[in-house]
Amino acid sequence: MSIGQKQSIQPLFQPFTLNQLTLANRIVMAPMTRSFSPNGVPGAAVAAYYRRRAENGVGLIMTEGAVIDHPAATGDPNIPHMHGEDALNGWAHVVKEVHAAGGKIISQLWHVGITRRTRSEPNLEAASISPSGIDLMGEKAGEPMTESEIADVIKAFADGAANAKRIGFDGIELHGGHGYLIDQFFWEKTNQRKDRYGGNLVKRTRFAVEIIEACRQAVGPDFPIILRISQWKVGSYGAKLAKSPEELAQFLAPLVEAGVDIFDCSSRHFWEPEFPGSELNLAGWTKKLTGKPTITVGSVGLESEPFDQKDEHEMIDELVERLDRKEFDLAAIGRAMLADPAWAAKIREGRDNELIPYTADRLKDLM
Repeated sequence: MSIGQKQSIQPLFQPFTLNQLTLANRIVMAPMTRSFSPNGVPGAAVAAYYRRRAENGVGLIMTEGAVIDHPAATGDPNIPHMHGEDALNGWAHVVKEVHAAGGKIISQLWHVGITRRTRSEPNLEAASISPSGIDLMGEKAGEPMTESEIADVIKAFADGAANAKRIGFDGIELHGGHGYLIDQFFWEKTNQRKDRYGGNLVKRTRFAVEIIEACRQAVGPDFPIILRISQWKVGSYGAKLAKSPEELAQFLAPLVEAGVDIFDCSSRHFWEPEFPGSELNLAGWTKKLTGKPTITVGSVGLESEPFDQKDEHEMIDELVERLDRKEFDLAAIGRAMLADPAWAAKIREGRDNELIPYTADRLKDLM
């Protein structure tokens, strides 16, 4: 029996509402960097790429990371910007196309921090920045950010949020995971500051808190703000911000108070428990501890590794069962949807035998 013919698939296709955001179903297109925006400007091909997912029934589209207006926000000249007239006009066209197809779309705002190679394009003169001048490997890689530099970045995030709202996006996501700049402040390995932006796990949330507060002031009380978090970092898959539910609760509390509406909880495999003694993943624990809606993400719809001993049907069944138990509220699909723009429609209609499998070659084109 195909996935879509099972009664249990229905929780994926229930509507979701939060404030002014109403989604037709619980399926989210995860943000995926594509580098198809020359000089930071998303063009017609990018708009068509997102529209195809909306036409095929994706409840919410998260854009690839769009960088804020800071000279060291990215080291790739083909990453889209969320600033500048040309880039904003390009994004406005993307939003128009997605909305015309009946979809909803949120902009992910991004600063890569010390993962950027120093003095790389598009701003060769700019040095990369980080909380303590330490890279993800724990090596010295520059100087700590000054408080003036921190204030500039916070303002740039708020300006990006205001731009996104002005051109019609349905919300924003702040990328606070995977070892990028906000996460570099969260992580004790990369944040060894002795001032108010460093210290214990709670104190290390201050940078993010001030960004969230500034964005909230820029967009108003009802515009959705999503925060992506992760324990793992690029190249450090075993990293942990919080080593227990108690530590996770301490970490999340100031972020909730600052104004996060939804947490996007990135795990490498959504079915893996976050802490011993419970089957809850990161999204499940985050919802339990905060009461806030959460998004789960991590290898949904992909062929699993041999040691996982799960096929796609088992993974989707488990995803739906957890969703039905209200462990989390939304499910983000990344590479599987990159490979197949019609992933959501095929799952809904029981045509999973027609799904196009993900391969690395799919990264070469905007399908």
